[in-house]
Parts: sequence; structure tokens; C-alpha cells
Amino acid sequence: MIPEVPNFANAMEERAADWLQRRRYWKDWSVGDQEGLEAWLEESPHHAVAYWRLAGGLDRTERLQALRARRSRTASGLFEAFKPALPKLVAAFATAVILGGGALALLNGQQYRSSGPQSYSTGLGGHEVIKLADGSQIELNTDTTLRADITPSHRHITLERGEAFFQIVHDAKRPFVVEAGRQRIIDLGTKFLARRETGRLEVDLLEGKARLDGGNTKSALLLPGDRAIATATDLSVTKRPERKLQEQMGWRHGVIVFDNATLADAAAELNRYNQQKIVIVGAGTGQLTLNATLPVNNVGLFVRSAQALFNLQVENRGSEVVISR
Repeated sequence: MIPEVPNFANAMEERAADWLQRRRYWKDWSVGDQEGLEAWLEESPHHAVAYWRLAGGLDRTERLQALRARRSRTASGLFEAFKPALPKLVAAFATAVILGGGALALLNGQQYRSSGPQSYSTGLGGHEVIKLADGSQIELNTDTTLRADITPSHRHITLERGEAFFQIVHDAKRPFVVEAGRQRIIDLGTKFLARRETGRLEVDLLEGKARLDGGNTKSALLLPGDRAIATATDLSVTKRPERKLQEQMGWRHGVIVFDNATLADAAAELNRYNQQKIVIVGAGTGQLTLNATLPVNNVGLFVRSAQALFNLQVENRGSEVVISR
């Protein structure tokens, strides 16, 4: 039987939640507090996994709270309806705004681009938010390169490699077209995630509609929840739960969510973000399964977690970390 990550003890969950609450909301969070948190995270890989899992869940909850607040807003009854819970709503909304706007702009280099041909790229582990002249936004993940040509007559993107999240302002007179090799994504007013690898394009649609032309293969109209995988000879579309789509975009907040992922797949995903590569030796080792939320740039935490959970052997070879039984 393949071992899985054990349930976290209630005390550990409570301690992780306490650290997270203090780190997010205390105005007088100090250097000493930060050192205390880091020391607690280093005590055990289980501590770090519990903390980052809760942090990822809190990000999703705060975004949902902000969205619901906006949808339920009315001109006459907003203040009275939410007055009892106003402090919590303000804190949640402020955090969502910081995460979605100001902090990303400062930490990830959000830039506002003028019209005309532009090239954008991120290095290994990089993350950048691009605001286009038409109001659309593109968020680049690790090791991603694309070219944008936004003019009064057309909007054209070439995704040369990597992964990007698109939030497109609809313009019926200027369709937003993303090319990736022979495949083309034609936006119909939407939000979607596109990932281009050698010979393969993955598209996950979150909102709106988009058409995917598969080059020599068939075309498909994508709706929310659709995942399309296009290769040189095939185009397939499946439905995915919204939770899975949101987890897949954990990189936007600096984490990767592993949901019953094999150790081999988890290592391959982390290798996209880091210079030091994880090498899994043995088919049996690679098929062990993992459930965790981990920082994208912490190879050491992943290795310590795998070692503790599955009693594995670890050999650090500088540019590589070899994990085996």
C-alpha cells in the first residue's frame, strides 16, 4: 500500500493557525517574531507543511470573501448589513487587495506597458505581472517568454514557452489571440491559464469563453472548468472542478499544491522553479503519493518532508538532490 501524508495533529494545526494569524494581522510583527516563526518551521517538515497549507487556504478564502462582498453590495444597505462583521470584512478585503494588487506590484515587478510590440520573460523561479495598454493583464510564471503586439487594430500574443495566466478585457472589434506553436487561443472575454511545453499546450478556462484552434487537429469552444490539451495530432477537452483550477494557480501566491501527486510528478514540478534539481531514483520511490502545499522555492523543505514521511535516503550532490529508498 502506498503511504500517504498523515493527518496533522490538532495541536500542530492550531499552532500553525496562530502563527499565520499573527503574521498576517499583527501591526507590531517584529524581527523577533519572524525569527520565532522560522525556527518553528525548521523544527519539523510537518510544521512547515501545516503552515503553508493553511496559508494557501487562507488566500483562497479571502479572495472568495472579497468577491462575495462585491456581489452582495447594494447602494442602500451595505453598511447596515455588514456592520456587525465590518472589522473582519475590512481585514479580509484589505489583505485580498494587497495580495492581488499592491504587493504583487512591488514584489513581482508589475509593469504598465504601452502599445506596440513588446517581449516579456521571467527566469527560473521568476514571476511578473504585466498590465497591457488595453487593460488586459498577463501574469507570467517561472521560465516563461512571450511577445505581445497590442495596437488599435489587433491584439496578438505569442507564447514561446512557459505558463501564463490571462485576464482579458473583451473587445469585439479586436479579438485577443494567443499563439503557441500551431495552436491558437481566441479569447471571447475570459480568464484562462495557458502552459506551453515541447509539443504540448494546456489551457484551463476559469471564466467566460474561448476558442482553441488545434492547428492540424480539431477546434473546441472552451467553457468555465474546461481543460484542453493540444498536441500536433490531437485535441482533448475534459472538465475539472473549480478547486483543482484554483490549486493549479497556487504559484501566483508562491506555493504549489500537491493533491495526491506522485513523488516523481511533485519533483518535476518543483524543478521548474529551482536551479537545484530533485532526482527520484527507483520507480517505487517515484510512485509514492504526496498531499501538501509547499513554497515553490524551497527544495530543502520538500526533501525533508519526503524523507520524514517515507523514510527515504537523501544525497545532496550540489546541483542535484537524489532521493531513493
